Amino acid sequence: MTIQILFKIGAVGILVALLNQVLKHSGKEEHAYLLNLAGLIIVLSWIIPYIRDVFMEIMELVNLG
Repeated sequence: MTIQILFKIGAVGILVALLNQVLKHSGKEEHAYLLNLAGLIIVLSWIIPYIRDVFMEIMELVNLG
C-alpha cells in the first residue's frame, strides 16, 4: 500500500465533508446522504484489492503451518 492511497482517501473525505455541509445547509439532506454513500463506495472500491491481498497472504501463511 502506498502513501498515495491514503492521501486520496483523505482528499475524498475532506471533499465529501465539505459538500455534505453545503448540501445540509441548503436543505438537501437526501442529496447529502447520497453523497456520503457515493464517497464510501469510491473509497471501498480503492481499498477492496488491498483487503483481498491481506486475506490471500493470511491464507498462504496458514497453509504453510
